Amino acid sequence: MAQNSSITTVDDNRAGSLYDRIARLYDLTFKFNGYGRSLERYFREHPVPLEDDAQILDAGCGTGLLTLALLRTLPRPAHVTAIDLSASSLKKARQAVGQELRGRPHRVRFLQANLLSLPFADETFDFIATSGALEYVSLRDGLGELARVLKPGGHLFHLPVRPAPASAFLELLFRFKTHPPEEVNENTERYLRIVSRHRFPPTDIIGWTKLAIMAQKQ
Repeated sequence: MAQNSSITTVDDNRAGSLYDRIARLYDLTFKFNGYGRSLERYFREHPVPLEDDAQILDAGCGTGLLTLALLRTLPRPAHVTAIDLSASSLKKARQAVGQELRGRPHRVRFLQANLLSLPFADETFDFIATSGALEYVSLRDGLGELARVLKPGGHLFHLPVRPAPASAFLELLFRFKTHPPEEVNENTERYLRIVSRHRFPPTDIIGWTKLAIMAQKQ
């Protein structure tokens, strides 16, 4: 049975309010730092086995960086749901994705929603991707809620921030908390089986602060 859940207002969460104010700066930053290209290359080199019309969730989509990387690399038509607390970020994501969808077979919808109270039934999604959201919540609670809506056999891809000098600067700028790697591993394995860990090359800016973890629900 699905947990009680609702689409929330941005004012219900400080992170959502912050990103409402800085959505334009945040979006501009990611247009120049190469994160999107690194993610596209990752998904091309590590394709997830998905059937036609797979249900995909981008949990904490921001201005659409991860959503766009998925849409550009998915080999089969898919239904993508992208959620975020920030209305301003969702608006920018809609605009970017709307341009990208031309000529592509995917269907995308956007919802303003809370990662800790997802408005979806148990075992809804075949694949979940998340980046930059779990650093604002309890890992146990956040991963538990994502695992709830993931189908058995489905995969979760997440990009935890790893401790590094650049990460400390981003913590101050974006007001999040980096979780220790052992805590990330422990809480991921509480609900899922880790299939792979990926270190981006040092030439990729994303590798200065991020790791990639793929996990599967048993």
